[in-house]
Amino acid sequence: MEKKWLSLVAIITGIFMLLIDVTIVNVALPDIGTDLGASFSSLEWVVNAYTLTLASSLLVSGSLADLIGRKKVFAIGLVGFSLASLGCGLSDSSLMLNLMRAVQGIGGGMMFSTSLAIIAQTFHGHERGVAFGIVGATTGAAVAIGPLVGGLLTDAFGWEAIFFVNVPIGAAALLLTLRNVDESKDPHPAGIDWVGAILFTGALFLLIYSLVHGNDKGWGSFEIVGALVLAAVLMIIFGGVETRKEHPLFDMSLFRRPAFVGACIVAFCMSASLFALFLFLTFYIQGGVLGYSPLEAGLRFLPITGMMLVVGPIAGRLTTKVQVRYLLSGGLLAVAVGIFLMHGIDLDSGWSALILGFVVAGIGSGFVNPPLASTAIGVVEQRRSGMASGINATFRQVGIAAGVAGLGAIFQSRVTDLLAEKVAGTPAAAHADQLSAAVTAGQTEQAISRIPHTAGLAQVDQIRDAAHLAFIGGLNTLFLVTCAVALIGSIGAFLLVRQSDFIAPPGHE
Repeated sequence: MEKKWLSLVAIITGIFMLLIDVTIVNVALPDIGTDLGASFSSLEWVVNAYTLTLASSLLVSGSLADLIGRKKVFAIGLVGFSLASLGCGLSDSSLMLNLMRAVQGIGGGMMFSTSLAIIAQTFHGHERGVAFGIVGATTGAAVAIGPLVGGLLTDAFGWEAIFFVNVPIGAAALLLTLRNVDESKDPHPAGIDWVGAILFTGALFLLIYSLVHGNDKGWGSFEIVGALVLAAVLMIIFGGVETRKEHPLFDMSLFRRPAFVGACIVAFCMSASLFALFLFLTFYIQGGVLGYSPLEAGLRFLPITGMMLVVGPIAGRLTTKVQVRYLLSGGLLAVAVGIFLMHGIDLDSGWSALILGFVVAGIGSGFVNPPLASTAIGVVEQRRSGMASGINATFRQVGIAAGVAGLGAIFQSRVTDLLAEKVAGTPAAAHADQLSAAVTAGQTEQAISRIPHTAGLAQVDQIRDAAHLAFIGGLNTLFLVTCAVALIGSIGAFLLVRQSDFIAPPGHE
């Protein structure tokens, strides 16, 4: 195989690892929570620590790569990601796991930010289109098979295996990178906007922290109110600093283009709706109510992920024939419809009650992802396409982090209220808060096993039903919220993404 194609293998291996780690961990979370005794907020951080640092490091890593070399930054990212994966697998506490997930995210950001630039430098003409097509297929495959691979590894070897598997794969990718990827730099690097990076990361962290811990510490508490106010202040300062910089981390002038704003809204809403909902669906299918194993849960996500994989290539071809606004708006509308079809589950519902919603939402997602990538870079000049792509990818990751945190706050509050109402007058009433914490973390049966022995079997069944009803009530609320988020994205795409805004035809950038 030619050297350049081996370099592509190295790049797509890195991309596959960093993207699959967004979804592969979901089906392992109930087992992680049980094994490490993790609370619901700690389990949220398993997802958010990764997506938060990935989002925060993308643009900084791109600037660093321009300065010291893209191959070097990609290789450093591979090493950091692989070592952090080892640390995740060896973690004996939720704190250590979350810290290692944060390091994983930084490594992922370093790989993601340099991958497309390396491919653009290595391939030309028709071959470049083929290479980018392979990357697109890899992206779709990573999202699609993540839950299935996660379930298979967790069932067969334990949750640690979803992290350990990255180590040999990362080592092989590193060897291919060092041998086959040519070094490239920007001949006129702009430098690194460290001030912007610190302000942006600080604002994001404080926002996510507030959303994750607001229920526990009290939304009116000094800590939460202070964190929210400080997050807003830092973001305002960040905006002011970036508009005055000659080479900013975020080129704010891009947001003067309605189509670019529309693409960012779509990226955020897609992630904050369906992809953020995956975490709570996983808890429902596994430990929350239905009690399936990780592998069985991964298989039951196939109606969504399979549709993404099948529809994605079709959507990619349609970008040259159908206005992108219709693909993006129609796709998110289908996601909203699919989520709404999931609403209304009850205590007697099996997982099959979700199938139609899964299929429709999966089809909608498949229509959004390929044209979204072409839109983000198709409405700006070629010299600014790297910045545009990086900002859009940042909105995707921020959408997942903010979505999981925001939905988690709503879910936790709803489950707590419903459960307190339903266990009143039972032996569990005195322990409603502890039971609620266990239910939201997908550990219902473990909590029920700790109910005092004075409770009879009938009462235990009554408490179990109450816990399941509270969980289902919380999940039904999330279906309505995420349906609304997807609808906002659909409207934003339709109103803002205009064909006349494209500098190059979509799909031919």
